[in-house]
Amino acid sequence: MIAAIFPGQGAQKVGMGRALAEQFPICQQTFAEADDALGEAVSRLCFDGPEDRLQLTENAQPAILATSIATYRVAEAHGLRPSFAAGHSLGEYSAHVIAGTLSFADALRTVRRRGRFMQEAVPVGEGAMAAILGLDAAGVGRACEETCAELPGRVVTLANLNAPGQVVIAGHADAIARASDRAKALGAKRAIPLAVSAPFHCPLMKPAEDRLAPELRALPAHDPRIPVVANVDAEPKRAASDAIDALIRQVSAPVRWEDVVVRLIREGTRAFVELGPGTVLAGLIRKIDRSVTVVSIEDGDSLAAALAILL
Repeated sequence: MIAAIFPGQGAQKVGMGRALAEQFPICQQTFAEADDALGEAVSRLCFDGPEDRLQLTENAQPAILATSIATYRVAEAHGLRPSFAAGHSLGEYSAHVIAGTLSFADALRTVRRRGRFMQEAVPVGEGAMAAILGLDAAGVGRACEETCAELPGRVVTLANLNAPGQVVIAGHADAIARASDRAKALGAKRAIPLAVSAPFHCPLMKPAEDRLAPELRALPAHDPRIPVVANVDAEPKRAASDAIDALIRQVSAPVRWEDVVVRLIREGTRAFVELGPGTVLAGLIRKIDRSVTVVSIEDGDSLAAALAILL
């Protein structure tokens, strides 16, 4: 069985989707749909930038979603038929679009507001994120707990459990710095500050979650055609209400990507195809389980190579 997987924020890059749009009309049509849904040329932002505008959270999220769905539709037209779907953070929306849970237009408009709400939840400069490498989740969790005990009222928690020895933390900037030092003292090889505009997937995002919840619940939603394994609990969502609830909780909860991948493999997935900009998820999956097939599609050459392996 094949699982379609979709990247999250951070995958954006100027030029994404352009090669496929020039080669495949269905990709070009998908970007035109996105432009119509948003009332602005997100396609031009994807293809030509400028990079500073593309990096803004409220622009990056719909841009990545548009590129991911355009890429999927090209692959689908060439015979791709996944049995499961999943996405990293924002990518979970892409997964629900291809599963039919949400319409493409509704998802685009929602993730633009999601990005805005997340950006506005914490004043710029107050929050931060860091990747902790070479220490397991239990060790990183201990570093966060000890930091919170030392700094009452400050927040630092696990935000992304991406792969063995690769955990991201989020919270107040001073607590991130302290927890990074604690993690290194506990054996982490490196602690890398991330260039992000807000501390995603931690309790500081609760105001964004509260603003997004009524909007998501108001959307027309359908039971997914294929199960979507959720970030919050690594459980396959087969009902619309469960899918929406997972998307709401995801805003302030950790992304359990390693658990998602393990669950997909346990459900019978033997091949993963990453659709959209970049190859970050493919790299993470190879760290989690080297026995499965992993391919990425983001242009014509990678499409041909992936289909030769998958079909």
